[in-house]
Amino acid sequence: MKKRFISVATITLAGALLFSSCIGSFNLSKKVLAWNQTIDNKFVNEVIFFALWIVPVYEVCILADILVINSIEFWSGENPVEAGIVKKVNGENGVYTVETLDNGYKIQNEEGQEMELVYDKASNTWSAVANGESTKILKFEDEKNAIVYLPDGKERSVELSNNGVLALRQSVESAMFLAAK
Repeated sequence: MKKRFISVATITLAGALLFSSCIGSFNLSKKVLAWNQTIDNKFVNEVIFFALWIVPVYEVCILADILVINSIEFWSGENPVEAGIVKKVNGENGVYTVETLDNGYKIQNEEGQEMELVYDKASNTWSAVANGESTKILKFEDEKNAIVYLPDGKERSVELSNNGVLALRQSVESAMFLAAK
């Protein structure tokens, strides 16, 4: 009985590793490590790091990432641990806080003004939401093309390549130049 259980467990583990064929993002393991890195005192940080290895927190997180979470991410395209990640980003106009949501991102500047970039899976569209108003930004037509919604209300089809993005940038910059004249 014990030999059969070990055989079944080995085959199941091998199947989970071999058939998912994804490396994955290991977000659960990264979240635990990121939490540990928020501790200011480097000696306390090191003690907690070793404690989390001894208690097997890191081992359990890595195993959960390998067997479950990365497989879910591979087959569904969504990582169940991804939402809730908060990062500080130094931008051209100050520091921004970016939080990962289930369907996009929430961005807040130093003054407390915030907006959300929201992805609607049903329509394959990204929108910006600020002050209760939603504005469409981009809609994916297929893997190679998208529609960009311009500030003047016009729509522009863009090839999702370096050349397509460059052409869009040039047309927007030239329109801004003409509007400034």
